Amino acid sequence: MNFSPKQITFISLMLFSMFFGAGNLIFPPFLGQSAGDQLWTALAGFIVSAVGLPILGVIAVAKAGSLNDLNLRVHPLFALLFPFFIYIAIGPGLAIPRAGSLAFEMGAAPFLPENLAVSPVSLLFYSILFFGLAAWLSMYPSKLIDLFGKLLTPILLVLIAIIFVKSLFDPIGSFESPTGNYRENPLFQGILEGYLTMDALAALAFGIVIANTLAAQGVVDSKEKSRYMMYAGLGAGLLLAVIYLILGYLGAASSSIGQAENGAIILSNIMTYLFGQTGTLLLGIVFTLACFCVSIGLITSCSQFFSNVITKVSYKAWVVILAVISTAIANLGLTQILQISVPILGMVYPIAIVLIILGLLDELINKNRYIYISVIGFVAVFSILDTINKVFLENYLSGTFNILPFYIEGIGWLVPALIGLIVGYILSWLKGTPVPRTNP
Repeated sequence: MNFSPKQITFISLMLFSMFFGAGNLIFPPFLGQSAGDQLWTALAGFIVSAVGLPILGVIAVAKAGSLNDLNLRVHPLFALLFPFFIYIAIGPGLAIPRAGSLAFEMGAAPFLPENLAVSPVSLLFYSILFFGLAAWLSMYPSKLIDLFGKLLTPILLVLIAIIFVKSLFDPIGSFESPTGNYRENPLFQGILEGYLTMDALAALAFGIVIANTLAAQGVVDSKEKSRYMMYAGLGAGLLLAVIYLILGYLGAASSSIGQAENGAIILSNIMTYLFGQTGTLLLGIVFTLACFCVSIGLITSCSQFFSNVITKVSYKAWVVILAVISTAIANLGLTQILQISVPILGMVYPIAIVLIILGLLDELINKNRYIYISVIGFVAVFSILDTINKVFLENYLSGTFNILPFYIEGIGWLVPALIGLIVGYILSWLKGTPVPRTNP
């Protein structure tokens, strides 16, 4: 079956909307204001990691056939546990309730009387409505192409385009000198900022939605499915890059109207400058749409995963369960949830990255299980110890961890990964397994 460019475009728009949440809105403007006249260099680094890693994740899943097939290359137990941690971390444990909470703070609270804006009852009613509607639309995943590709995503893109065009006719200001780490190495700092979005985890999780959507459209051949998943990933990546360039530009130009401590405040300042009080409404719609699309995408992907693992509970039942849990967590207060979930997210992310890299290099390493197990094992041990150090030992061991190159920057797992690769080679040689080719 051959998809038309129009169909591929709609699938790409669907995937883009599943990636593009509130975090993706506020990271680039803050980067832009911090990078100043080094904006384009910093954005190049940001796009490498914030766009490159997620798209490579989609491609790795597409090449393997599914996330489960990719995980099985390591070990059946890994294939059972690792996805569970991914879907909990980016689903009801953090990302879904956070999306609902941010949608309320940016899209509803500014328009309520002060006493209602801070009232827990207001958040409760809003989150019930928000997640109830998200759950209802998630009940029919085969309709996501129409919902995202033809409706929600185009609306979101038009709104961002309006903001950008307005900024061209009514310039905000000029770029100023970079601050912080952007002074010395804007490219590397941009790469680190993109890395911290952790969207590669979402890429692994969203693969199941794209695959099932293609199947619902009549694509059953595994090679065709992989090819269209790659097309969708590349299309979504291109669109993400364009939006990041726009938001980064707006952030860099905003220094003249006041410095801010986060991207949400920067965007609020920009919108007030460009549109006056109407800007608050426009920004609220943009945030709400972004959070809503991500919530639907996450509820759908998590429900499809859990219904495949625990078959006695149907997909639709999981949709309801996840919506209820997300509503409850969003109203319990995200501060405590973040204290637990963010370290777990940080523990899982390095493992996800090396799994993606190994999946992409699968042919080069001759599908060697020793290398998969060794690299994943060393990185997992490092990530677990690092998480224990941060959560339970109050960074008592950080002095020891600081010996590792780039540990402070958040990528201290590089050396354990290289050690695992060397050990994997040695084990392959000792066991008589064909060693990986040195040339592609």
